[in-house]
Amino acid sequence: MTDLDASTQNEGTQNEGTQTDDSASDRVLGELDLHLFAEGTHRYLHRSFGAQPGDGGTRFAVWAPNAANVAVTGSFDDWSHHDLTGSDSGVWSGWVDGAGLGDSYLYRVTDSSGNTVEKSDPFGAAAEEAPNISSIIADLDHDWNDDEWMAGRGERIALDAPISIYEVHLGSWGRHVSDGKRFPRYDELADPIADHMLAHGFTHVELLPIMEHPFYGSWGYQTTGFFAPTARYGTPTDLMKMIDRLHQRGVGVILDWVPSHFPTDTHGLYEFDGTHLFEHADPRQGYHPDWNSAIFNYSRNEVRSFLTSSAMCWLDRYHVDGLRVDAVASMLYLDYSRNEGEWIPNEFGGRENLDAIVFLRQLNEAVYGEFPDVATMAEESTSWPMVSRPTYVGGLGFGNKWDMGWMHDTLSYFQEDPINRKWHHGEITFRSVYSSSEHFVLPLSHDEVVHGKGSLLNKMPGDDWQQFANLRLLYAMQWAQPGKKLLFMGCELATRSEWNHDATLDWSLHDADMHGGVRTLLADLNAVYAKEPALHRGDSNADGMRWVEGSDAEHSVYAWLRLDPDDTSPSRPVLAVFNATPEVHHNYRLGVPHTGRWREVLNSDDEKYGGSGVGNGTPQDDADHEGAGIETVPVDAHGFHQSVVLTLPPLGALFLVPEESGASDD
Repeated sequence: MTDLDASTQNEGTQNEGTQTDDSASDRVLGELDLHLFAEGTHRYLHRSFGAQPGDGGTRFAVWAPNAANVAVTGSFDDWSHHDLTGSDSGVWSGWVDGAGLGDSYLYRVTDSSGNTVEKSDPFGAAAEEAPNISSIIADLDHDWNDDEWMAGRGERIALDAPISIYEVHLGSWGRHVSDGKRFPRYDELADPIADHMLAHGFTHVELLPIMEHPFYGSWGYQTTGFFAPTARYGTPTDLMKMIDRLHQRGVGVILDWVPSHFPTDTHGLYEFDGTHLFEHADPRQGYHPDWNSAIFNYSRNEVRSFLTSSAMCWLDRYHVDGLRVDAVASMLYLDYSRNEGEWIPNEFGGRENLDAIVFLRQLNEAVYGEFPDVATMAEESTSWPMVSRPTYVGGLGFGNKWDMGWMHDTLSYFQEDPINRKWHHGEITFRSVYSSSEHFVLPLSHDEVVHGKGSLLNKMPGDDWQQFANLRLLYAMQWAQPGKKLLFMGCELATRSEWNHDATLDWSLHDADMHGGVRTLLADLNAVYAKEPALHRGDSNADGMRWVEGSDAEHSVYAWLRLDPDDTSPSRPVLAVFNATPEVHHNYRLGVPHTGRWREVLNSDDEKYGGSGVGNGTPQDDADHEGAGIETVPVDAHGFHQSVVLTLPPLGALFLVPEESGASDD
C-alpha cells in the first residue's frame, strides 16, 4: 500500500473521494475513487459508481475497460442513448440531465467487434422486477429509528452471546401475509416476522439472498444485482423499513451473500464488455460445474473492490448485522467439484485458490475494520484451518463458521433406527475432537429439507410418536452443543413436506397436536439457552463443555456439562443428558460437580411438548420448568465425588442445574 493509500483509504472512500447516498451533486467521478477501485481497496463503490442522482440529473459510472463504447439509455429520455466517456481506468462515466429518482435505465455496451448488448447496472441500487432487466435510479432516503439497537448490537452477536438464528426465504415464508397470489413486501413482513421470532426466542433472522436474481427458483443464489435488493418484495426503502422495524423490536438481521459465482444471463455480469471481465476466461477456472455459473476472477483488483463494496453496501446502507458468505469451500479450492485435468493448479502446484484467500482476508478486514459490531459467517464444508481466526495469525478472518460436519454426522445418526444407534455412537461424540477449533454455528438449514431429502420430521425413524420424540431430541441436542444455533423456517412447525419455494409454509400446523409441542419446545430451548450463561458463554471456548458420559453406546446415552468459562464469577453448570432409545432408563447414575439438589430446567419428554411425561420431578404447571429435582449422593462417578441417579425418558433429553452452589470438585 502506498503512502497515499494508507493515509486516505478510509477517509477518501467515506468522505472526500466518494459521493454519499443523499448527496451526489458532483458531475465528475473523483480521481481517488478511480485510484482505489483500480488498486482493489475501494470499500464504498455504491456511493460513487452506478447511478448517483444529483441536482437536475444523474451521474452514471460503470466499469467496461474493453468496450468500444458505452451509452446509457432510460425512461428519462424516451430510451434514447447518451454516450458515456471512457478513461484509462476502464471506467465509463457521464452526467445526464433530467435523469432522476424512479427512472429506469440500461447500459448499451458495444464491444470491440461492434456488437451491442443491453446490460443491467452492476452497481445499480435497484432493479425492475424480473423478467424485466432494467435498473432503477433508486430513492434511498429513509429516516432510521434504530439508534438503540445499533448502539448495542455488538453485544448481541458476540462470541459469548446466546445467538439463535431463524433462516427465512421471504417469498415462501410470507405469502400468507399477502393475499397468497403475490409476493409479500419487505415492510409488510416486518411485524409478522418479529412476532414469530420473539414468540419462539430467536435472536436473529437470516434471509436467503435478497439481492436481485433473475430466476426465482435459484432462491437468490444466482445473483445479478450485487447492490440491489430484489424488486419482487419491494423497493430499497421498503427493505430499510423492514430492517428498521425488526431492529426496533429487538431482532437482528443477517443476509446470505454470494461472492462465489454468478449466472451467465446476457444482461448480467457475464462477458460484460464483450470479454471475460468479472470472470475467468478459461472454463477450468471460470465455470462452475455444480451451478452452471461463472466464477469471479479474484486476481483482478477491480473485482475485489466490486465484491468488497457489495458486502459493505448491505452493512452501510441497510444497517445489516451480519453476512453469511455462501459456498466458501468452492472459492478456496481450485479443484472443487472437478476431476483431474479439469482445473489449473496454483503457481506452487497446489489446489488452493490463492487469489480467493487474499480476497476473503481482505473482505473480513474491511468488514470488521469498518463495522466491528457485526459478524461474517462462512459456509465452509471442509477442514480448511482457521476459517474463523484473525488474519493476523493466518486465518481467513471470519467471525463464525458453519459446522457442516456436525450437521451431516448428527442427521446420519438420527436417521438410524434406535436399535442400530449403538453402532453409530461416535457420530455424536466425534465433534468433540474439533468443536473448539473454530467459532461454530450449528446449522439445520434449507439445504437439508429440499431436493428429495425430506423434511426433518420425515427423516426420523419409528412410528408417529417416535418421529416427533426424535425430532425434539435432535433439537435439544443441537441447543446443548457448544456453538450458535440455526434453524430453517418450517422446522419449528415440524412439517412433513419438503420446503417448496413456490408455496407458503403449512401454517395450519402451528397449533396442531404434536406440531405445536415442537414449537413450544424450541421456545423453551431458546429461553433456557439465553437464561443459563453456561449454555452460551462457552460456545466458542474449549472450556465450555466437559463430557460426563460419552462411551455408553450400548444404551445410546450421552451426557455432558456445559460450563461458564468465566474464571472470576462462573455461572452454574448445566448437565445435558440424552437417551437416544425408546426405552426408559431407570436408576441411571451420573457424576456431577456440585453437591445438593439438581433440578430439571427442561425435559423434552414433557407432556406439554407431546411427550410421555417421564422425568425427575418436573411439575407440569411450573412456569419456570424447574421441578423438585434430585439430590446428590456421595457416590463417586465419572471423576466426581458425588452423583445423581436419574430416570431417563424415552428418546428424551434432560437439562439439569444445581439448585444452589454446594460443594464443588473444582
